Amino acid sequence: MAFGAFGAHGLRGSISDEALAIYQTGVQYQMFHAMALLVLGTLRLIFPQAERLKPAGWLFLAGIVIFSGSLYALALSGVSWLGAITPIGGVCFLTGWALFTWAVASLQEYSRSS
Repeated sequence: MAFGAFGAHGLRGSISDEALAIYQTGVQYQMFHAMALLVLGTLRLIFPQAERLKPAGWLFLAGIVIFSGSLYALALSGVSWLGAITPIGGVCFLTGWALFTWAVASLQEYSRSS
Protein backbone atom coordinates (compact mmCIF):
# COMPACT_ATOMS: atom_id res chain seq x y z
CA MET A 1 0.00 0.00 0.00
CA ALA A 2 2.81 2.39 0.86
CA PHE A 3 4.48 1.90 -2.52
CA GLY A 4 1.19 2.65 -4.28
CA ALA A 5 0.52 5.75 -2.21
CA PHE A 6 4.07 6.97 -2.77
CA GLY A 7 3.66 6.48 -6.51
CA ALA A 8 0.26 8.15 -6.65
CA HIS A 9 1.11 11.14 -4.49
CA GLY A 10 4.85 11.43 -4.05
CA LEU A 11 5.97 10.76 -7.61
CA ARG A 12 3.26 12.46 -9.64
CA GLY A 13 4.89 15.41 -11.35
CA SER A 14 8.37 14.24 -10.34
CA ILE A 15 8.76 11.59 -13.02
CA SER A 16 7.35 11.18 -16.54
CA ASP A 17 3.95 9.61 -17.13
CA GLU A 18 5.69 6.64 -18.74
CA ALA A 19 7.91 6.13 -15.68
CA LEU A 20 4.88 6.47 -13.41
CA ALA A 21 3.07 3.77 -15.43
CA ILE A 22 6.11 1.49 -15.04
CA TYR A 23 6.13 2.15 -11.30
CA GLN A 24 2.39 1.42 -11.06
CA THR A 25 2.89 -1.92 -12.85
CA GLY A 26 5.41 -2.86 -10.16
CA VAL A 27 2.90 -1.88 -7.46
CA GLN A 28 0.10 -3.94 -9.06
CA TYR A 29 2.18 -7.09 -9.35
CA GLN A 30 3.53 -6.66 -5.83
CA MET A 31 -0.02 -6.36 -4.48
CA PHE A 32 -1.35 -9.36 -6.43
CA HIS A 33 1.47 -11.55 -5.23
CA ALA A 34 1.31 -10.28 -1.66
CA MET A 35 -2.32 -11.43 -1.66
CA ALA A 36 -1.23 -14.77 -3.13
CA LEU A 37 1.28 -15.12 -0.29
CA LEU A 38 -1.51 -14.49 2.24
CA VAL A 39 -3.63 -17.23 0.64
CA LEU A 40 -0.63 -19.53 0.54
CA GLY A 41 0.15 -18.87 4.21
CA THR A 42 -3.45 -19.53 5.17
CA LEU A 43 -3.38 -22.83 3.30
CA ARG A 44 -0.17 -23.75 5.14
CA LEU A 45 -1.94 -23.12 8.46
CA ILE A 46 -4.83 -25.36 7.43
CA PHE A 47 -2.59 -27.99 5.81
CA PRO A 48 0.77 -27.80 7.65
CA GLN A 49 1.93 -30.98 5.95
CA ALA A 50 1.55 -29.40 2.48
CA GLU A 51 5.26 -28.85 1.90
CA ARG A 52 4.65 -28.36 -1.83
CA LEU A 53 3.39 -24.85 -1.10
CA LYS A 54 6.78 -23.63 0.17
CA PRO A 55 8.60 -23.32 -3.18
CA ALA A 56 5.68 -21.39 -4.65
CA GLY A 57 5.88 -18.91 -1.79
CA TRP A 58 9.61 -18.42 -2.22
CA LEU A 59 9.14 -17.88 -5.95
CA PHE A 60 6.38 -15.32 -5.34
CA LEU A 61 8.71 -13.49 -2.95
CA ALA A 62 11.60 -13.62 -5.42
CA GLY A 63 9.28 -12.38 -8.15
CA ILE A 64 8.18 -9.43 -6.03
CA VAL A 65 11.77 -8.45 -5.29
CA ILE A 66 13.08 -8.96 -8.83
CA PHE A 67 10.06 -7.97 -10.96
CA SER A 68 8.60 -5.15 -8.91
CA GLY A 69 11.96 -4.06 -7.54
CA SER A 70 13.47 -3.72 -11.01
CA LEU A 71 10.45 -1.73 -12.21
CA TYR A 72 10.70 0.60 -9.21
CA ALA A 73 14.41 1.10 -9.85
CA LEU A 74 13.81 1.63 -13.58
CA ALA A 75 11.05 4.18 -13.00
CA LEU A 76 13.00 6.11 -10.37
CA SER A 77 16.43 6.02 -11.98
CA GLY A 78 15.68 5.91 -15.70
CA VAL A 79 18.48 3.36 -16.12
CA SER A 80 17.06 1.37 -19.03
CA TRP A 81 19.11 -1.82 -18.60
CA LEU A 82 17.19 -2.51 -15.38
CA GLY A 83 14.27 -3.49 -17.60
CA ALA A 84 16.30 -6.53 -18.70
CA ILE A 85 16.09 -7.93 -15.16
CA THR A 86 12.30 -7.69 -14.97
CA PRO A 87 11.57 -10.87 -17.01
CA ILE A 88 13.53 -12.94 -14.49
CA GLY A 89 10.99 -11.88 -11.87
CA GLY A 90 8.20 -12.69 -14.31
CA VAL A 91 9.55 -16.22 -14.70
CA CYS A 92 9.60 -16.51 -10.90
CA PHE A 93 5.93 -15.48 -10.82
CA LEU A 94 4.93 -17.93 -13.57
CA THR A 95 6.84 -20.81 -12.01
CA GLY A 96 5.39 -19.93 -8.61
CA TRP A 97 1.84 -20.05 -10.01
CA ALA A 98 2.50 -23.41 -11.67
CA LEU A 99 3.82 -24.84 -8.38
CA PHE A 100 1.00 -23.23 -6.42
CA THR A 101 -1.57 -24.83 -8.75
CA TRP A 102 0.14 -28.22 -8.42
CA ALA A 103 0.29 -27.87 -4.63
CA VAL A 104 -3.37 -26.88 -4.33
CA ALA A 105 -4.38 -29.79 -6.57
CA SER A 106 -2.43 -32.04 -4.19
CA LEU A 107 -4.29 -30.79 -1.10
CA GLN A 108 -6.96 -33.44 -1.65
CA GLU A 109 -4.33 -36.05 -0.77
CA TYR A 110 -3.94 -34.45 2.66
CA SER A 111 -7.71 -34.20 3.18
CA ARG A 112 -8.19 -37.90 2.46
CA SER A 113 -5.26 -39.03 4.59
CA SER A 114 -6.37 -37.03 7.66
